[in-house]
Amino acid sequence: MTEPQITDSHCHLDFPDFDGERDAVIERALTAGVTRMVSICTKMKNVPQVRQIAEDHAQVFWAGGLHPMSVAEHPPVSAEELIALAQHPKFVGIGETGLDYHYTAESAEAQQASLRTHIAAARETGLPLIIHARAADEDMARILTEEHRNGAYSCVMHCFSSSAELAKAALDLDFYLSMSGIAAFPKSAELRGIFAAAPLERILVETDSPYLAPPPHRGKRNEPAFTAHTARKGAETMGVDYETFARATQENFDRLFWKAAEWRAAA
Repeated sequence: MTEPQITDSHCHLDFPDFDGERDAVIERALTAGVTRMVSICTKMKNVPQVRQIAEDHAQVFWAGGLHPMSVAEHPPVSAEELIALAQHPKFVGIGETGLDYHYTAESAEAQQASLRTHIAAARETGLPLIIHARAADEDMARILTEEHRNGAYSCVMHCFSSSAELAKAALDLDFYLSMSGIAAFPKSAELRGIFAAAPLERILVETDSPYLAPPPHRGKRNEPAFTAHTARKGAETMGVDYETFARATQENFDRLFWKAAEWRAAA
């Protein structure tokens, strides 16, 4: 029986964890029904490698930006640089960007400036913004809402594991929440409650691999094939069967990552 098709909307296939076996990792994903992957570039210096992986594999798309935890050590990225990346046919999203005050609160001001730059690029290109949020819910909700008033843009809250208040702020802007392996952890009942209260048409799934492997692989290296474990927990959380959940998240991905959907249709 063929597995329902799903998409890993956020992974890091360029990370050294996958060196020497990327082809096998992608094959395992396809076997598990994960027919598309978006590999995220977190530093501009890594653009050539991430872009090449997308060019070498029909199932892989890419996005790029400057991760908030790297803002202090790397030159600021300009909106123009991000807009230029968007000329690539398989470049489908802006980021990941965002705010992380858990590990890097000392660069909060620079992170906020970088976030606004990425929002400007998302607004200009029409590509979705990919947000990383940790221990910065109030500032995150404020900036996303302020900027949306200045001009609409689309957005996914990647690996969402923040508060119900930030989830509401994002959903009120018609943004999307992406479910990672964290949502499948036994102690994540409160987080699952946030997802259960959200509309199914605003949910995506991802791995954030090589991090955050869901059960039964928790503690091991994560990979795109394991999106299926999170998606099954997602279906249970949303109170629908797996086929319905898979179909809905595919439709959601195509709506948000419209460039990937158009590329697929033209391929």
